[in-house]
Amino acid sequence: MHLEILVEDLSGRKTLEILVPKIIGKDHTFRVIAYKGIGRIPKNLRGKSDVQKRMLLEQLPRLLRGYGKTYHTCPDECAAAVIVVCDLDDKCLKTFRSSLLHMLNQCKPRPKTRFCVAVEEVEAWLLGDLSAVKKAYPKAREAFLKKYKNDCICGTWELLADAVYPGGASALSEQGWQVVGTQKTSWASSIAVHIRVANNTSPSFNYFVRKLRELTAESQETGA
Repeated sequence: MHLEILVEDLSGRKTLEILVPKIIGKDHTFRVIAYKGIGRIPKNLRGKSDVQKRMLLEQLPRLLRGYGKTYHTCPDECAAAVIVVCDLDDKCLKTFRSSLLHMLNQCKPRPKTRFCVAVEEVEAWLLGDLSAVKKAYPKAREAFLKKYKNDCICGTWELLADAVYPGGASALSEQGWQVVGTQKTSWASSIAVHIRVANNTSPSFNYFVRKLRELTAESQETGA
């Protein structure tokens, strides 16, 4: 099976480029495509989007329609699915997921799609394996790591910054969002290589793992 994985930023892409092979093995292919932020689901799901504005949710109706047409005409032996990975931030998970499913249901034909929401942010998936954080950053501040609760809405990237970045989140934020983004990508590269999938305690990460493995197992059962 081939997986097209859409993420909202470069740090998410780096995280998944490292972790996905650990999840699905070598018998399947994947591509991770990063956007420049999450944006909002457009009110007019059939309207045209500005392709130069690379915000994931704003482009998603167009992308899903395109994947639906492509995979609908694709022969059975090239089984493929779309995985959309985005941060929950401070949104209501139930409402957000309902909006995503409504968007998908407007696509005819509809591509095989799974929505995987990182709660609160993709850094929660890194913090799901604290041993991996400590291997990447042996001098990480234990006090911050100990107070983290899996998938809590607590300012996840800020907590990770407080644990591993000199001066913490406040010092990093002062340097601007471009520097923050670069640092988040660096954390992803450094920590994800040490993550053991079976040991990760983030519920939203385990949901992501489960969906990928269900899809790939399904393709093997059908011979696609």
